[in-house]
Amino acid sequence: MMEKDAKIYVAGHRGMAGAAIVRELRRQGYDNIVTRTHSELDLTRQEPVEAFFCAEKPEYVFHAAGKVGGIMANYESPADFMYENMMIEMNVLHAAWKNNVKKMEFLGSSCIYPRLAPQPMPESCLLTSELEKTNEAYALAKISGLKYCEYLNRQYAANFISVMPANLYGINDNYHLKNSHVLPALIRRFHEAKETGADSLTCWGDGSPLREFLYADDLANLCVFLMNHYNGNESVNAGTGKEISIKELAELIAKVTGFQGEILWDAAKPNGTPRKLLDISKATALGWTYRMELEEGIRLAYEDFLNNGRD
Repeated sequence: MMEKDAKIYVAGHRGMAGAAIVRELRRQGYDNIVTRTHSELDLTRQEPVEAFFCAEKPEYVFHAAGKVGGIMANYESPADFMYENMMIEMNVLHAAWKNNVKKMEFLGSSCIYPRLAPQPMPESCLLTSELEKTNEAYALAKISGLKYCEYLNRQYAANFISVMPANLYGINDNYHLKNSHVLPALIRRFHEAKETGADSLTCWGDGSPLREFLYADDLANLCVFLMNHYNGNESVNAGTGKEISIKELAELIAKVTGFQGEILWDAAKPNGTPRKLLDISKATALGWTYRMELEEGIRLAYEDFLNNGRD
């Protein structure tokens, strides 16, 4: 168990997952939280990262930092996604081990699993077949971080755990039309289509892919729970165990935002992985369950979009 006065470093605290972890820690009475903005500490550079860990000596670390984006951003900039994520995670994980951090938690992504993995996807299906090409670079970087945690545990008896969340959404999301994930991108597009009185809106693909969505604050709750109750070497999937087609998601977001036009589909654009449903039996067996249902979560995310704006 993390001591209430322990020094805790949250890497990536300005991102959606990191901000949610900070909120959850404070909700549970952890107040000795250390953060750094990108301008204060560039995590892609090894020397400043090692100097930070040497000076601050955090006891626990939540690693939620990284370069993220939707299918278009991943497809167009694979080198950037691989380089930045690899550098960030290796620098932080290595410095944490070198400075005797008691426990580290690394956040990955469900895209680490094979494109045609068994459904729902158990943690054990990692590296059993090829990845989805549209986000292969990002997935390879996250797999490397997960494996480095495993290797540090095995070789040096570290206590580094990994969490693999489903598609995240919620407060403090990125709504950039090109660089965001599908749910926030659709929130923005449907809102703007409603505002301009558009008769229709065209979405990528054919709407058939199935996806699972997890509210960021639910992930944060699991992250703190695992830091206090899990020490296994294998990663833990984080999700709801429920899936929805992209077509159904678009219709739900249209309902929440009030868009009443026609939804069209451009089947010439890529769909991505056909189905991504996580096997969450491990988290469930540990005693954790999600709280936020999708429609209510989308309403809260849309409210956040309206209040805190666009890019």
